Amino acid sequence: MTPSQKSRPPSVFKNRVLAALPKPEIDRFSKHLLPVKLELRQQLLDGHAQYAYFLEEGLASVVLTLENGATVEVGVIGVDGVVGLPALLGSETMPGCTFIQVEGSGYRIQASKLKEGFERSGQLRKHLQKYVLANLVQSAQNAACNRLHNISERLARWLLTCHDRVQCDRMPLTHEFLGQMLGAPRTTVTLAAGMLHQPGLINYSRGHITIKNRAGLESVACECYGVVRDEFRRLGLL
Repeated sequence: MTPSQKSRPPSVFKNRVLAALPKPEIDRFSKHLLPVKLELRQQLLDGHAQYAYFLEEGLASVVLTLENGATVEVGVIGVDGVVGLPALLGSETMPGCTFIQVEGSGYRIQASKLKEGFERSGQLRKHLQKYVLANLVQSAQNAACNRLHNISERLARWLLTCHDRVQCDRMPLTHEFLGQMLGAPRTTVTLAAGMLHQPGLINYSRGHITIKNRAGLESVACECYGVVRDEFRRLGLL
């Protein structure tokens, strides 16, 4: 931690990107932020990016749907970043959709205003660039993970990834939904969840999963979890 970071007063924002901005920059930028409640299954992006969102609580999933209707999650977003990266990269559209997986709250901003702030030379650009890099690492590692690791390892990795961003041990996640996110049949996910439940790592009840033993879950997860987590930490996003 640098001397300037030690002397900086606590931010009113929980979102990692917003909290990292110096006061003059956040004072200029915050007038464009609108507080919003984020409801379960609320769609934030569906191809077009009219708005961007900084989550303070809750979790968003980035999901791709194939021609046969199968879905698979390719990214999660919480307090670590922003929903709406296509707007920063000069694109109005992007395949897939992003919706709220765990309800919460945050701030909405017009995509054009976010792009204006990003194009300024300042800390906002710096921290958003870090988040873009972290997402590239996450996407690449997830691709390798989905190809090479078994479902119980992937489920442990995914639960830990969500836990880091929601920062709550109990999460509303059904087996059917987990199957959609992991691109696996519900029965397969049920067996994998049972393998994590039996040694007391998680508990599943009434559509909620509770993490009971975080350290044990980390020991079961594949290496991909640690690779992505360490990169987000290195970039100051977790």
